[in-house]
Amino acid sequence: MLNGLKTLKKDTVKNDVISGFIIALVSIPISMGYSQIAGLPPQYGLYGSVIPVLLFALFSSSPQYIFGIDAAPAALVGGTLVGANIAFSSQEAMIRVPVISFFTGIWLLVFYLMNFGKLTRFVSSPVMGGFITGICSTIILMQTPKLFGGQSGTGELRELVPHIVSSAKSDFNLSSLIISIVCIAAIQIFRKLSPKVPVSVILMLAAAAVQYLTDFCGSFGINTLPAVERGLGSVSLPKFSLENSYMGIVAGFTIALVIAAETLLAEHNFAAKNDYRINDDHEILAFSVCNIAASFLGVCPVNGSVSRTSMNDQFGGKSQLTSLVAGAVMALILILGTGFISYLPVPVLTSIVVCALWSGTEFSLAAKLWKSSRKEFWIFIAAFAGVLVFGTIYGVIIGVILSFLNVVIRESAPPTSFLGVIPGRNHFYDLSTYAKARPIKNVVIYRFSGNLFFANVGGFVSELENSIKDDTRYVIVDSSGIGSIDSTAAENIGILYGKFKKKGIQLFFVEHIQRVNEEMRTYGIGYIIENGGVRKTITDALAAVGYNRPYSLCENYETQQISDETAILQEFEWAFGSDAAHYLELYTEKILRKAKAIDPKDEHSKEEYSHLWDGISPISDHVLLDFMEKSISSLSQKYEIDEDVINSVVKSHRSELHDSGYTEHHS
Repeated sequence: MLNGLKTLKKDTVKNDVISGFIIALVSIPISMGYSQIAGLPPQYGLYGSVIPVLLFALFSSSPQYIFGIDAAPAALVGGTLVGANIAFSSQEAMIRVPVISFFTGIWLLVFYLMNFGKLTRFVSSPVMGGFITGICSTIILMQTPKLFGGQSGTGELRELVPHIVSSAKSDFNLSSLIISIVCIAAIQIFRKLSPKVPVSVILMLAAAAVQYLTDFCGSFGINTLPAVERGLGSVSLPKFSLENSYMGIVAGFTIALVIAAETLLAEHNFAAKNDYRINDDHEILAFSVCNIAASFLGVCPVNGSVSRTSMNDQFGGKSQLTSLVAGAVMALILILGTGFISYLPVPVLTSIVVCALWSGTEFSLAAKLWKSSRKEFWIFIAAFAGVLVFGTIYGVIIGVILSFLNVVIRESAPPTSFLGVIPGRNHFYDLSTYAKARPIKNVVIYRFSGNLFFANVGGFVSELENSIKDDTRYVIVDSSGIGSIDSTAAENIGILYGKFKKKGIQLFFVEHIQRVNEEMRTYGIGYIIENGGVRKTITDALAAVGYNRPYSLCENYETQQISDETAILQEFEWAFGSDAAHYLELYTEKILRKAKAIDPKDEHSKEEYSHLWDGISPISDHVLLDFMEKSISSLSQKYEIDEDVINSVVKSHRSELHDSGYTEHHS
C-alpha cells in the first residue's frame, strides 16, 4: 500500500492538490453521465467516485493514474441490461449491477493470480498509442453533443456519429456552442502561454457563480447538472441469486478483460511519458479491490480514466495525493454541498473534459511513424480504428495480432549483407554500403542478422547458394546476430554443409553465442563443430585456412564508378543515413571554423588541434579526414581559411589517431 504516495515531494504538493480539486469537479458530470449509461441513477456515479478512488490511491503503484466510473465498463453494463430487458434505474437494475461489479472484481483477482499483467509485454508502442488515441477519440465523440446542448452518446463510431447528427438537429443550442468554443479556446491558449494557470478551475467557478447570480443558463436554455441529494450512499452486500450470479459471472469476465487491458495499457503510456515504472500484477490487484468495493456501494464497475489522468498530467499531478484530494473533495460535496452541483453548466465542464482528452491523444506518434516506419504506422491506425469502430477489447486484439504478424514478417526476412575489407583498415565492411570495400579472394563472408528458424532458413540457404562463384573456396557466416536455431534450420544447415563439402567449399560459422553451438549439437549437426566449422571470429576462420592480413582481394570485383566525394559520403551514410551530406558539412564547418583561430606555425597553438574534434563521433573521424583531404581547395575558399591550416588539421588528427592505437582509421 501507499506506493503511489511514495513519490510525493514538497514541490509537487501544490500541483497535486489543485489537480485533485479539478478532477473532483470534472468527475461530477462524467460520473453522473456514465452511471446513467450503466442503468443506474446519476448520483450513484458520485458514490463511485469516493471509496474506489481512495482505495486505488492506496493500492496503486502508479503515482498519477486516476480511477473511477468510466465509459467502457458503463457501456458494457448498460448493454447487458438492455440484452436482459431490464429497465434503466429500475429496482431490478439496482440489484443486478452491483453483482456484476462484484464478479468483475473476482475475475480481476483471478487475473492477478494468473499473472495476467505479463501480457502487456507483447503490446508495442504503436498498438498502445493507437489504443489510447482510439479511447480518447471515442469519448470525445460521446461528449460532443453536450457541447451544443445534447446528451452524451454511447457505443462506437457507427452509433456515435448518427447520434451527434440527430442531436444537432433536435437539441442544438447556439449559446451552449458559443460557451463551449470560448472555453476550449481559453484552455488551449492558456495551456500554451501560461500552463501553470488553473484556467479550468477558474472557468468552472466563474460559470457557477454567474449562474447562481443571474440564472443565465435558464435564460438561454443551457443545460446544467441535475440536483443531487446529500449523502455518501449506503453500503450493503450485493443480492446474489442463481440468475444474478450467472449474469455477473458472464458479464464480469468481459468487463474485467476490458478494465485490465485498457487501464494497464494506458498506465504504461503515462509511465513512459513521465519516466516511472508500474507493477502490472499489483495494478490488477488494485483494480480488483476497487471493483469489489464498488459492488458494496451499489455502483457499476470502475476503471482507470484516461480523460481524468490526462487532466492530472496536464496540471502536473505527480503522486496519488491527487486521488486522495479528489476523493475527499467529492465526499465533502456529497455531504455538504450537493446544491453547488446544479449551478454547473454542462458545456463548460464538457469543454474541460474534451481538452483533457485531446491532450491525451497520440496523433503526433502516428505522424512520426508515417516518416519512420509505415508498417508500424498502419499498426497504430489499425489499433486506433479498431477501438473507434469495434470497441476497446477488439481494438487491442487487432493491434496485438498485427504486432505479432509484424514480428513474424520481420524475423522471416532479417537484414543480411556480404562483407569485405578496406585496404589499410581493420574489421570487415558491408560491400553494398562502403564504396571502398572489396571481397577477399576465394572467400564469401555473409552476415545474417536474426534468429535462424523455419520461416527464414530458406532465404538464408538461397542467398548463400547464389553467392557461390567458380573460384569460391570458403564461406564464412557472421552469426553474431543469430541467437538461436530451430530443428528446421539445423536440418537445412546440415544439407547446405554437405553440398558445399562436395564442391570443395569449407563452411564456417563465427561470432555467435555459445547457445548456438549447444543447439547445433542437440539437433544433430555437431559434426560441423567437430570438423572445425565453428570459430570465434571471422579473422580466426580466415587464419585457419592460411589467410592473414593483408588479404588478397578479388581482382575482377565490379564496383560502380563513383567519385571520391561520393565514396566518402557513402561511408558516412552508415551512421547518418539520408542526413549524411548534412552532417558531413556540419562537422566539417564546425572543425574548420575553430581551426581559423589557430596559428599552425605556433607550437603552443598546435596543441589546440586535438580539441577541434571534441563532440565528433570517432566513427566519423576517418571519413571527415578523407573529405577534407580531397576538398582542401574548395573548403579553403568556402570558409576563407588557409590551405596550410586545413593540411595541419588533417595531419595532426591522423597522427593522434595512430598514436592512440585507433587502428580502425588509416594507418
